[in-house]
Amino acid sequence: MPTDPSARPGRRALLRTGLATGAATAVGLATPATASAAAPTAGPTAAAPADRTVTLTGRLPTGAPDFVHLPVEVPPGVREIAVSYRYDRPAVPAGTPGNSCDIGLFDQRGTDLGGRGFRGWSGGFRDSFSISATAATPGYLPGPIDPNTWHVVLGPYQVAPQGLAYTVEVTFRFGRPGPASTPHYPAERARGRGRAWYRGDCHLHTVHSDGRRLPEEVAAGARAAGLDFIVSTDHNTSSAHGAWGPLAGDDLLIVLGEEVTTRNGHWLALGLEPGRFVDWRYRSRDDLFPRFARQVRRDGGLVVPAHPYCPYVACQWKFGYRDADAVEVWNGPWTYDDESAVDTWDAGLATALREGRGWLPALGNSDAHSEPQPIGSPHNVVLAEDLSRAAILDGLRAGRSWIAESAAVQLEFTATGHGRQVGIGERLTVPADAPVDVRLTVSGVPGGTARLLTDEGQLHQEPLSPSGPTTLTWRTTASLAGYVRAEVRHPRPDGTPGQGTTMGPALPWGPMAALTNPILLAATP
Repeated sequence: MPTDPSARPGRRALLRTGLATGAATAVGLATPATASAAAPTAGPTAAAPADRTVTLTGRLPTGAPDFVHLPVEVPPGVREIAVSYRYDRPAVPAGTPGNSCDIGLFDQRGTDLGGRGFRGWSGGFRDSFSISATAATPGYLPGPIDPNTWHVVLGPYQVAPQGLAYTVEVTFRFGRPGPASTPHYPAERARGRGRAWYRGDCHLHTVHSDGRRLPEEVAAGARAAGLDFIVSTDHNTSSAHGAWGPLAGDDLLIVLGEEVTTRNGHWLALGLEPGRFVDWRYRSRDDLFPRFARQVRRDGGLVVPAHPYCPYVACQWKFGYRDADAVEVWNGPWTYDDESAVDTWDAGLATALREGRGWLPALGNSDAHSEPQPIGSPHNVVLAEDLSRAAILDGLRAGRSWIAESAAVQLEFTATGHGRQVGIGERLTVPADAPVDVRLTVSGVPGGTARLLTDEGQLHQEPLSPSGPTTLTWRTTASLAGYVRAEVRHPRPDGTPGQGTTMGPALPWGPMAALTNPILLAATP
């Protein structure tokens, strides 16, 4: 992650996401915070005392805890809490990380890992926020302001050699609480077309974390991209969940989720119950990821490591794949880290077959945060029984899906043998030496290249027509191929279709245009 707060990488616009971990309540491990109450600006009245501000200051050394909890005593009668913060950014030598610090809030119910006290997180995207019963800054949850000890939470994910000096101001505004906020959650089913292929983007951000788009802008962008469904995945907060209800419709299913942003990688919790918060305050060495993966599965959701080779700080995946349901191998515009992710995923397919265990389906998503990042590029095309939360998640879980760069790309992929035909994510069991005909039809990638790959590597490649669909057929057997999958590549930047082999240039093909999950081949005993 760039240290310059003005940097906005077009690919992974993370913008100071919540990269906080560690379960310790750690104020005592840093320079103790000092608190002072500002004098009231006006005399109190019987109806509502004047605002009161408490200032917390301190300095965090290099090597400070991942998560620093600053206790704040909330008095009775508060109708709104407003928080602002700042920290120093001293000059550092080239190649040395400068100061970067995130912020969030937990209420009187405590800061226990996975507990009920979570009231919001904005990472480093905002320098101020407020909460009342009626409303809250995006990223935060409206609700009662009950008196007792609350905690402002700092996430110092980069600390300069000089340390990080912070100032947090917490303002209490008194008065009668306003009416309680009412969330409007989306329906779990849209009209759909019965059993069909549905297109959807499972990784999107709004102003509720580090995105620039409003939820209504994301919904409009999804419709413009020809999508049937989207998943809401703001970083480390569920605050957007209650905003999606009016934006869904018969033509667009909106599924709830979260991008869980830890210090050892990010993962998508897809298909959460409305309002569900998934904690992120742990590292791989804490061995807590399986606990929260189980929590997501209890909701019927999916656990999906995101952009596992993303080069930014704390983004690369370190938890392993044992507790994953799928993996995001393509994130935004195609880059070298997606090549690495696909290679690792493909190796995992062969390992899973050899060990006789389940394989991880591949997903692709836009991770779009703001203009000009396009929503739905790429997205998943899922064979589902209906356009519903449960059916879409079932299709993704089973690997009955392929990844498309845009709705302009069309693809059909089947394998036929011994009187049976199967499609993507399915298994064809035939006699070991019975011929199996693999058929791929592609349109929307003029002049590109189609590749067929197995556990032995690439075994077939053909150029695509410069206009209209192309169909290719290749024959194999279950004794020669444990699976077969398809890739569709654009021409290379120099305009050539990339007819070389892996013995040639490092990337003999152009950027990815489509990628399928495998068709499995098995020999009868």
